[in-house]
Amino acid sequence: MITQGLFEKILVDPVEQGADVLYIVSGYASATMAYRHLQRLKAFKTDIKIELIVGMAVQDGISAKDHNGFQELVSGPYRDLFTCRYVVHRPPVHSKTFTWYSDRTPKIAFTGSANYTQMAFSTSQREAMVEHDAEYSRDYFDLIKQDTIDCSDLQVNTPITIHSEPEYSIKRNEDRQEHSETGDEPELTENLSRLPHEKVSLLDRRGRLPGRSGLNWGQRPEEGREPNQAYIRLPVSLAETQFFPPRGEQFTMITDDDKVLICARAQDQAKAIHTSDSNSRMGQYFRYRLGLPEGSLVTKEDMERYGRTDVDFYKIDEETYYMDFSI
Repeated sequence: MITQGLFEKILVDPVEQGADVLYIVSGYASATMAYRHLQRLKAFKTDIKIELIVGMAVQDGISAKDHNGFQELVSGPYRDLFTCRYVVHRPPVHSKTFTWYSDRTPKIAFTGSANYTQMAFSTSQREAMVEHDAEYSRDYFDLIKQDTIDCSDLQVNTPITIHSEPEYSIKRNEDRQEHSETGDEPELTENLSRLPHEKVSLLDRRGRLPGRSGLNWGQRPEEGREPNQAYIRLPVSLAETQFFPPRGEQFTMITDDDKVLICARAQDQAKAIHTSDSNSRMGQYFRYRLGLPEGSLVTKEDMERYGRTDVDFYKIDEETYYMDFSI
């Protein structure tokens, strides 16, 4: 039985034994987990493919953040390496199997309690996995696949409910903790007020907006940087807490205007938040909110004209956050 180091033992080590394709059936899954896993597999010289089936989508639907994230992965830089499908016929599938092959040759498989989420493959909760027959496990994957739809199918909204954010993630987190209430659903503001919260200034300690760091990190033409590159600087007092995930671990940032950013922490002391796929996306997002052209210098006056110089972060769960930049 495997109970420690699941991420490496289940999701990485088989590649060193020659495996190059992974078939996953998982009751629940997150786009941040898929992105983290694909990033880790880039360290290998050969392309590693992942085929994912999300089994509980037919019953519980799927969050917009994960649905949009999966669609970005299958259409973006990982389009030849990652596929994602949702079970659309009942009964729903709650099982979790991870089956490694080398082309058409079975290598190793695992089954157990861990969903394909960062929370399951971390120290946040206890999971147990055991080795399983790879051929039998692949047969099971192929059987389930017959009852699925591709996440990018134009008709996917018909059999699968795509839940709006962030209410869905908040409710799912409360349900997991068995804290959900009966009666009418609370308003978003009431939901947020119950979550861990941090306010972070976008200005420096002197109350200025830096011209070559933070939101203006890319404003370095002599270094050939893309001018939209940006990050959010965290004060050391916050960076040293466990409010955000550890450095290098991806998490999803849902914004107050319904955008989804996959982020990670970087720099010394993990004191910066940037968008993982391209740190220009963070700068593009804030310039859009401020009504500025892409690539332009952001000034303190621009932010004051907009109406605020800080952002509010709310922690929904270990890999989902809500960022409020509204006025």
